[in-house]
Amino acid sequence: MDTESWKFLRSVCILSFLLGSCFVYQSLRVVVAQEDTKPAVTLQVNASNGAGRLIPETLFGIFFEEINHAGAGGLWAELVSNRGFEAGGQNTPSNIWPWSIVGDQSSIYVATDRSSCFERNKIALRMDVLCDSNGCPAGGVGVYNPGYWGMNVEEGKKYKVALYVRSTGDIDLSVSLSSSNGSLTLASEKIIASASDVSKWTKKEVVLEAKGTDHGAKLQLTTTKKGSIWIDQVSAMPVDTYKGHGFRNDLYQMMADIKPRFIRFPGGCFVEGEWLSNAFRWKETVGPWEERPGHFGDVWKYWTDDGLGHFEFFQLAEDIGAAPIWVFNNGISHNDEVETATIMPFVQEALDGIEFARGDANSTWGSVRAAMGRKEPFELKYVAIGNEDCGKTYYRGNYIVFYDAIKKAYPDIKIISNCDGSSRPLDHPADYYDFHIYTSASNLFSMYHQFDRTSRKGPKAFVSEYAVTGKDAGKGSLLAALAEAAFLIGLEKNSDIVEMASYAPLFVNTNDRRWNPDAIVFNSSHLYGTPSYWVQRFFAESSGSALLTSTLKGNSSSLVASAISFKSNGQDYIRIKAVNFGATSVNLKVLVTGLDPNVMKVSGSKKTVLTSTNVMDENSFAQPEKVAPHESLLEMAAEEDLTVVLPPHSFSSFDLLKEPAKIRMPVSDSSSTV
Repeated sequence: MDTESWKFLRSVCILSFLLGSCFVYQSLRVVVAQEDTKPAVTLQVNASNGAGRLIPETLFGIFFEEINHAGAGGLWAELVSNRGFEAGGQNTPSNIWPWSIVGDQSSIYVATDRSSCFERNKIALRMDVLCDSNGCPAGGVGVYNPGYWGMNVEEGKKYKVALYVRSTGDIDLSVSLSSSNGSLTLASEKIIASASDVSKWTKKEVVLEAKGTDHGAKLQLTTTKKGSIWIDQVSAMPVDTYKGHGFRNDLYQMMADIKPRFIRFPGGCFVEGEWLSNAFRWKETVGPWEERPGHFGDVWKYWTDDGLGHFEFFQLAEDIGAAPIWVFNNGISHNDEVETATIMPFVQEALDGIEFARGDANSTWGSVRAAMGRKEPFELKYVAIGNEDCGKTYYRGNYIVFYDAIKKAYPDIKIISNCDGSSRPLDHPADYYDFHIYTSASNLFSMYHQFDRTSRKGPKAFVSEYAVTGKDAGKGSLLAALAEAAFLIGLEKNSDIVEMASYAPLFVNTNDRRWNPDAIVFNSSHLYGTPSYWVQRFFAESSGSALLTSTLKGNSSSLVASAISFKSNGQDYIRIKAVNFGATSVNLKVLVTGLDPNVMKVSGSKKTVLTSTNVMDENSFAQPEKVAPHESLLEMAAEEDLTVVLPPHSFSSFDLLKEPAKIRMPVSDSSSTV
C-alpha cells in the first residue's frame, strides 16, 4: 500500500470513529432524555411528633357471606353435603342429591321417610338391602356422598365420621373413604351391632385414617347384610381443623393474614332471602349440629346444613381476633315485607340473638350457648339492622322499633343503618350508616375523594361492601385491585369519618361461582388470593396506626399516595403506599420532614410491589401468584431523601425504619507522629 492510500484509509477510519462517537453520544442523550421525561412527583410527609391522626382500631376488616359456597363446602370443614337428607324438602319420597346408590335396583332400594328422631329435621334415609353375602357385590351395596365436588382426603390424616342408625336386625356396615371412581379404598372401618342395640336410633362414630390421597374422594356406607337400615345425620369432619372449632385451616389462615379488625356476618342478601320463608334464622342454627334443620338459601340457590351457625360465627370472630358485627333480618326480604305494626316478633328474635351472645349463662338464650360449651359471653358491640333495605316501604318504620328496643336493653351496642348518610344527613338515629359500592375501575379510582366533603357530624361511615365489578374485574384482575387500593387509601385518609371498611365477597368455591370477582378462590384442596386479596394485605398495619399528613406535588393525576406511622416488634416505622394507575413509570421522591436529624433518622427497610405485565392479568390454580406482591430490601442512601420508581399500573409500599441518629463525636485537630 502506497503512502497516499494509507493516508486516505486512515482519514476514513478517523471519520468513521468520529461519526460513531457522535451517534453514541446522541443515543445516550436520547436515553437520558427519556429517563428525564418520566413524570417526577414529590410526596412530602410530616413525621413530627404529634403530627399524625390516629386511625380507628376497626378500620379494615372482612365481610363473610354465605355465597359461592363460602361456608358450606368452604370455610366450614364438613365434608358431607346434605348430611341430614333434608335438602330435598319435607315431602317424601324426596330427592337425596348428592347422595347416590352403590349397587343396582336388584340389590338395593333407597327412599326417604319421616322417621327421624329429630323433631326439627324429620327426614331419614331407608336402605332396603335385597341381597346377602352370597348375592351382593364384593364391596357391598349402599349409598355414597361425594361432598362438595369431591372430598379432599390426604394420606396420614384422620377423619371423624358420625351418623345415626337404626335397624330391625343386626347390622354390619362398612364406613369408607374411597377414591373418586370408587376403585380404591382410602380408609375403612366397620360398625357392627346387634338388632337390640340399634332397634332405636343410635349414634355411631368411627375415626378413619387415610392410607392414600384423593382430592375428589367420597364417603361410602355399604353392607352385604340383607335387611332394612335407616340412616340419618351423617357427618365427616377432618380431625385437624383450626383449634378444633371446625374451620378449614388453609382458608382460615388466608383470612387471618389480612389481620381483620372486625368480621361482618352472615350476609348480605343471605340474611334477607328472596322470600322471608328462606331467610337466615339464627335460632335454627344453634344447638347440636344434628338437630339443626338447615335451609335453602334462595338468593344464592343452594342448601346449607347450617353447621356454620350463629355460635360458630362468634367463635370465628374470637379466634381471628376481630370484633363481630351481626347483621340480622328486619322483617324484609327481596320480595316481601313485614309491616311495622306487626314487627315485634322479629325485634324479639334480634334481642334473643344478642342475649345468646352476651347473656349470662343462666339467661334463657345464654343458657343455650352455655350448653354448647361456652359459659362466658361473647363480645358483641355492633349490630346491623337489615341489609340494603333502606328504600323498602317499611324499613324506616321497622328500623326505629328495632333501634329503640336494642338501645333500651343494650345501650352500649352500636347500631348500623342501611341508609347512606355520606351525602345528606340521615332522618333517623344511628351510630353508623352503611355504604356499598360496586363499580368500574376508573370510577372507583376517582372515588378516592368520595368522603373528602362528607360532614363530620353525626354517625360514622361503614363501607361494608366495595369492589370493582364488570369487565374491568374479570375474575379478579390487577386493574380492579389497583382501583380498590386507591379507594382504600382515600378511606384511610378519611378515617376520621370512615371507621370500618370491608371487601365483598370474601370467598368463592370455583365450582359454584355466583359472583365475580372474589378475594379468595378455592376448591376442595387448593386456594389462591386474587390481586384484590393482596391489596388488603397492604393495609394490615393501618388500623390503629397514625395517619401522617402527606402532600403530592407534581403531575400526579394518576397517582394516589399516603403515609402512616406504626409499630412492629417494638420498632417504629413509616409506611408509604402509592398507587400508579397510569401506563408510564413515575419517579417519586419522598421528603420526610419534622424529624431532628441530630436525634432521629429514617433508613430503608422493605419495599413491596404489586404489578404485572398486563393490567388484566389474573391469578389461577395453575399460576396462583402470577399477580402477587414482591418484597425486597429498600435501599436508601444515608442522609438522602428516598427516591423510587413506581412501575406503570402498580401498587407499592415502602417501609422506612425510624431510629435514633448516631451521635457524632468531635474530632481533634491535633496530630501526632510515631
